[in-house]
Amino acid sequence: MIENSKVIKNGAGFYGWIALVGAMLVYFTTSGIFFYSYGVFLPAMCNEYGWSRAMVGGGLSVALLGFGLPSPLIGASIARFGPRVNIVFGNLLVAVGLAGMSIATEVWHIYLFYGILVGFGAGFGLYLTCTTVVNNWFIRKRSLGMGLVISAGGLGGFLFPPLATWLISNIGLQMAWLALAIIQLACAVLIGGLILVRNRPEDIGQLPDGISNAHANEIEETTGNSSRVYQSSMDWQTQQAIRKSTTWLITTLCAANFLAIGTVTAHQVAYLKDIGFSPIVAAMTLGLIPGMSIFGRLGFGFLGVRFEVRHLAVVSFIIQVTALIILLTTKTLLLIYIYAMLFGISNGALVVALPTFIGAYYGRTHYTQILGLIFPLTIVAEAAGPIIAGAINDAMGTYIPAFAIITSFSTVGLLCAILAYPPKSHE
Repeated sequence: MIENSKVIKNGAGFYGWIALVGAMLVYFTTSGIFFYSYGVFLPAMCNEYGWSRAMVGGGLSVALLGFGLPSPLIGASIARFGPRVNIVFGNLLVAVGLAGMSIATEVWHIYLFYGILVGFGAGFGLYLTCTTVVNNWFIRKRSLGMGLVISAGGLGGFLFPPLATWLISNIGLQMAWLALAIIQLACAVLIGGLILVRNRPEDIGQLPDGISNAHANEIEETTGNSSRVYQSSMDWQTQQAIRKSTTWLITTLCAANFLAIGTVTAHQVAYLKDIGFSPIVAAMTLGLIPGMSIFGRLGFGFLGVRFEVRHLAVVSFIIQVTALIILLTTKTLLLIYIYAMLFGISNGALVVALPTFIGAYYGRTHYTQILGLIFPLTIVAEAAGPIIAGAINDAMGTYIPAFAIITSFSTVGLLCAILAYPPKSHE
């Protein structure tokens, strides 16, 4: 343990960066496999077993519900046992579920192994836990840490689908699942969770950002009045936070972003084909979005060290609304690519905004419980978007009203960002 008089200068010897690398490795691996690789396996499983795409796609739907809906329970578990235990436990479940997929021969096997084990495990071992690691170790550089961790997920989404494709082609469907299970176990459980991640700086005699005890009060008292970047000088109780309108403004703006990305991911390709673009252009446009989201995530993280999170969210929503208006009003190829780049940047930035808002506005102690109450609502919004847009297209023969709706909701998100001032003291 470090003595109170010892000063950690310029982050030298500060373990937070190592813990951050561990969280990034977990986020890279689990996001790349869980969110982005299933679509590669879906047609292969349909061809192998003769199952319908709706039946196989249902496995991912169940997994997403298992990932997001238990967030209040996951938040309580993180508060009780710490993020490290949950990272190890959750990602071990993911590895077991992936290994189970290698022996799946019935549709219900998919729902058990992927829908329940992988989805539930990712819920415990990914978003809430990894962002909690960042929130515990960083205050001044919280947004940077959040941006780096969540960007690692985007990088995983870029690299794992080609890897999964190569594995299926070279070692077969079943062995490809097993290979991913081994990668998951090695990277997310053993290296990321057990070796690198630590729960809190106080557990090893350090303080957030690597500051010394002599300077702790200065950091804790940092507010919007003394710094460009607001940080709460107190830790809010969960019950006190949920009674504040600011909390629900943040929830609404983040739900608006998740609604937009859920709708776009599911229906953008079909919409672009309907208005005359080739399948290749439609696919390339969709591929631009996660790629550009990495720039949004990193950009928000770096800028969040110097600029208020609320202001960055406002700019991000302006970019998102502009992008969606372009999508609705143009049939020009160049403008469609501009839309995809702008939408990807804004979506990536706003994904980082949610944990940054909660950490900055409500402190460290009850971060997981507060975020755990908000996160399911954003997941429901993301899941609802594809269903609503599909129903509108089926009824009206066009996606334009659906995309107009998400543009309107993104405008509401912009207004919420403008109004999401730091909550006043609960004392």
